[in-house]
Amino acid sequence: MTRPYGLLRAGFPYVKCVGMRRVTNQSMDVAIGKDYTLYVLSRTGAIARLTLDDDDLRPIAGGGEDDGKFVWPVAMLIDDDENLWISDESLNRISVITTEGEFVRKWGEAGEGDGQLNGVSGISFDPEGDVYVADTLNHRVQKFTNEGKFLLKWGGLGDAEGQFNMPWGIKVDELGDVYVADWRNDRVQKFNAEGKFLFAFGSSGSEKGQFNRPAGVEVDADGDIYIADAGNDRVQQFNVDGLYMEQFLGDATLSKSMRRYVLSNGRTLRLREMASDLEAQKRFRNPRSIRLDDQARMYVADFGSFRIQIYQKDVVPLAEGEIDVPLRAPTLFTT
Repeated sequence: MTRPYGLLRAGFPYVKCVGMRRVTNQSMDVAIGKDYTLYVLSRTGAIARLTLDDDDLRPIAGGGEDDGKFVWPVAMLIDDDENLWISDESLNRISVITTEGEFVRKWGEAGEGDGQLNGVSGISFDPEGDVYVADTLNHRVQKFTNEGKFLLKWGGLGDAEGQFNMPWGIKVDELGDVYVADWRNDRVQKFNAEGKFLFAFGSSGSEKGQFNRPAGVEVDADGDIYIADAGNDRVQQFNVDGLYMEQFLGDATLSKSMRRYVLSNGRTLRLREMASDLEAQKRFRNPRSIRLDDQARMYVADFGSFRIQIYQKDVVPLAEGEIDVPLRAPTLFTT
């Protein structure tokens, strides 16, 4: 699929919220199935299954060290066979299970050598199906086959180009380029498939384009980059060149399941009626990841509020000739 030459950005409205406390507790990540079933990974190790309409389909997995269970899970992917891939920073391994919770395989062991892991966090498939891993406490990125065979690595502790200080989120785009959220350096770095540094953006702070412990990374079909800016309680969007576009602070309405719960609980209903700051309840609290589906919907794992907030990207792709060439001093205020 070819990226558009340009975009008419029409909007990015909030759509809905799914999940609630006790169902999607401490939501770390979300994977979207082919039928838009949502699989929500909890920090406790449980994986909730929800419809896009917020119907609960029974959870799978759970906490523990046995095969198919998790201690401190961080990230989750879904492959073309509808298997779930989960990274576990405590067990230093990648596990694969079916969407019914059946164990398929695992790989990884603790250590600093090639193919060994220390506090693994983000994982991402490349276009060939190989797996890139943010090896967080080894301050590097590693690449494996989908059977867990080591292929290559790069990085090391530091703040120079190509170095990391606890990398967290990672995403490989459809072109094979690799984006890494450099957690303690408060920046995002982009590399080619072999680990050659291409560019970086971001710095420490709370202004637009700055980060406070960036976590999840996502890239869409237009080349736009999305960062879960966890410490700033927001998601930021950048264009293909790392130019800041906009931020999302959270707009949550009550999910269908939460609405049912509140209406059936008189005390909770009264507490909400007496609340003096409903606006704060809309906002993200420590969002950990962003995922996109094939309908350009954005799903944000709202970790501190035990839910998934969903937005809809609205753009019109433009071909060369439908838009002027780039200007030297662009601003919307001159139009």
